[in-house]
Amino acid sequence: MPDVTNNAISIGELSRLSGLSTHTLRFYEAEGILQPAGRNSGGHRQYHPADMLWLEFVLRLKQTGMPLAEIRQYAALRAQGETTLQARLAMLKLHRERLATRIEELSTCASVLDDKIGIYRQMITESGAPADEAAHAADPQSP
Repeated sequence: MPDVTNNAISIGELSRLSGLSTHTLRFYEAEGILQPAGRNSGGHRQYHPADMLWLEFVLRLKQTGMPLAEIRQYAALRAQGETTLQARLAMLKLHRERLATRIEELSTCASVLDDKIGIYRQMITESGAPADEAAHAADPQSP
């Protein structure tokens, strides 16, 4: 999310900045992932820089594959304060280990794709045919 000023922003503005729908933001609040937003004199939700930073971290956790139930658990621990630092550290370390494993798996998949791409390039070069025809003609059933 881009930087914003120190002023509070509305749920619509947070939605625009985060790429999440207002419905999702309300859901996160109902689930305890986001703390209940402060309200302005008109009763509208107002989010502050700390809320935005927390949401940015939540989105990183989601992006790296942490299940919503674990994010909810992490948020609950965070809300309890410093007495949960060890538990939060353990959660993040476990998630980091799972992420490292997934990165390794994806790296292996990328290497397999690189090998297949190399084979097709070699076949295309050797056949002298245009790229799209040579790949299909060489092995129409091959992935």
